[in-house]
This record gives sequence, structure tokens and C-alpha cells, in this order.
Amino acid sequence: MATSPPNGASSINPIEVSFPLPKAGQTDVHLQFTNNATNLLLFLTTTTTESSAAAPLGSFVYAMPNKASPSDPLSTPLYTHSATLDFTTRLAKVLAKKTGKPVYVGNSISFASAGMGGTVEEEVEGFRRCIEVIVGLLNREKEVTHQSALETS
Repeated sequence: MATSPPNGASSINPIEVSFPLPKAGQTDVHLQFTNNATNLLLFLTTTTTESSAAAPLGSFVYAMPNKASPSDPLSTPLYTHSATLDFTTRLAKVLAKKTGKPVYVGNSISFASAGMGGTVEEEVEGFRRCIEVIVGLLNREKEVTHQSALETS
């Protein structure tokens, strides 16, 4: 007999993937992603082959689509760490705009060990790669859901 989670909690298991930062093969981004029915929850961090130290807690940002101005999602930081706040806010806003859902993003990615030490170009490339991976996961999830719906009908 199946039971539902208490207090309306989601029973959806998070998806966990890792991928290298562009131009920084020794640095991997680790992503944990949960697509709930009403929102997205995402956590990101990095690890390097040189360091086994745990990453410091980064920023946590909430963003949601803006009905009045769809091209400008609304966001608010829930926990701030100055080194990660801008990246986290931008990521949350882009995902809210692309998905039309509220998004929670926790981020402690560090570009310090990237090839050139974390330049703007490296951060932009890392940001683009994160978006590609997340959108790819969402698309794959839609395909699986659509396929299973076809099989049951």
C-alpha cells in the first residue's frame, strides 16, 4: 500500500549529476535537482581534484515568474554569501523565466580553481553550462513523463 508524504511534501526523488566546468577539467560542478509539481529546487557546488575541503555554504535565492513583466522575474535572497550571490540570483531568475515556475537555488560554486582563476569569461561559460544541463534534465524528464503517459493509455 502506497502512502503519501506528510504535509504535502513531494515524493519526487532528486536528480544528481556532475559535470566539469568549461576550461577547468579539474573542477566539477555537482548539481542536485528536484522538480516538484509547483516549484524547482536546485543545489550546486564544485569540487576539485586538488582539494578535499568542503565548500563553504553559498547563497540561497528564491525567484518566481513575474506576471506583470514576464521578461523580468522577481527574486529575493534567502541567505547571502557575497561571492556567490550574483551568480545564484541570475541562475534563479533565468530558470524561473524559462520554466514559468518558482525556483529555489542554493549555490556554492567556486571559480577560483578554473583555468584562469575565475575570470568573468569563465563564470559566464560555467553559467551557460549549468543552464544547458538543467534545461536538458527538464526536457528529459518531460520526455519520460510523456512516454510513460502514452504507454499507460
